Amino acid sequence: MECQIEVNKSSCSCTYEPCDRKGKCCECIRYHWEQGELPGCLFPPEVERAYDRSLAKFIAVYSKELPDLSGLRL
Repeated sequence: MECQIEVNKSSCSCTYEPCDRKGKCCECIRYHWEQGELPGCLFPPEVERAYDRSLAKFIAVYSKELPDLSGLRL
């Protein structure tokens, strides 16, 4: 399967503008995982903008309320 960078960019919610991985989801996931983080697209917008992509923050956010992941496109 070929990466569809332009399609991915259209739904990328990352607000970190100098990021060169926008639309390259595999690279983004790999990078953040190596840093002990998750990509910004897995966080609500108000949390993503704070740039705390840690696993602890993800658990803290979603342990309060399980998200509706039905519309998530990976």
